Amino acid sequence: MLDCLVVGGGPAGLTAAIYLGRFHLNITVVDAGESRALWIPKTHNHAGHPDGISGKELLDRMRNQAGRYGTAIVRGRVSRLARAGSHFVADWGSGGVTARTVLLATGVVNRRPDIDEDLHTEALANGRLRYCPICDGYEVTDRKLAVIGSGQQGINEAVFLRGYTKDITMIAADSAHRLSKAELNQCADFDIKLVDGPCRIGRMVQNGLVVVTEGTEYVFDSVYPALGSDANTMLATMLGAKCSAEGCVKVDSHQRTSLPGVYAAGDVVIGLDQISHAMGEGGVAAVTIRNGLAKTTPLMR
Repeated sequence: MLDCLVVGGGPAGLTAAIYLGRFHLNITVVDAGESRALWIPKTHNHAGHPDGISGKELLDRMRNQAGRYGTAIVRGRVSRLARAGSHFVADWGSGGVTARTVLLATGVVNRRPDIDEDLHTEALANGRLRYCPICDGYEVTDRKLAVIGSGQQGINEAVFLRGYTKDITMIAADSAHRLSKAELNQCADFDIKLVDGPCRIGRMVQNGLVVVTEGTEYVFDSVYPALGSDANTMLATMLGAKCSAEGCVKVDSHQRTSLPGVYAAGDVVIGLDQISHAMGEGGVAAVTIRNGLAKTTPLMR
C-alpha cells in the first residue's frame, strides 16, 4: 500500500513528491501530462533562474529530482478515486493502487479564445499568445496588446497590463461589449480601447498575432485571453470533498480538504496561480501528510 498517491505532475505535485520521497515514504505520482507549466516557453520570474527557464525543462528537472528518492512517476489519468475503509483506491488506464492518503494537484484548465489548435501551440511558443500577465507582463513592456474578454474580469486584466504599456485594446470574445457606465469610465480613465466581438485569432504574421472581428483585422504584439479557467475538481467531488463558490477545492492552512486523508495543492485550490505559490503549497501539504501518517504509524528507520 502506498503512503501517498499524488495526482498531478505539475509544480505542486512534484514538489510534494520530492518532499515525500525524502521523508522515506512510499509514493506514486500519476501525471496526465497536461500541466499548464508545459505551456511556458520561458519564465523569468522564477527565483534562481535569472536567465529564464522553460516550463518543460523545469518539470523535467523536478521529475528527475523526485526520482532520486525512489518516487514512481507514471503517465495516466486517474478515472476513479474512492475510499475503501481507512484507505483509498484509485484506477487509471493502465493500473491502479491503494493508498493511505491522497494529494490532489490536478490544476485548472484555461478557457481558450476561438483559435486553431496548431496556431495556439505556435503562438504560445513565440510569446504572441500569453495567459499570465503576472508571469510575463514585463516581457511585453511598451508593446501593443489585446485582452480578449469583457466585463470587470476583462477590465481587471487590462488595467493590470496598463502598468506595462499604454497601448491596450480590449476585444469582446463572443458579442458586443455590454459595459456599465462605471466600467466605461474605468476604461476611459486607463486609456483602454474597446472593440466589439465576436472575434477569432486568425494567424501569426511577422510582427504579431492577427485578431479578426466582423470585417476587421487587428495585429497585436501579444494577446492575453481573460476568459477565466475551470478547476479540475472531478476527483475531489467524486470523493465528496467540499469546493468553494469559485469551483476550487476547499483546504485549510495545512492543505487539508474536508475529508480526512485527502489533501490538495496548487491551482486546483483557490489562490495565486503562480509556480512558486503552487510549489509552496506542495511543500506544506507534504509535511502535513507526513505528520498525519506518523500519528497512526510511527515512522522509524
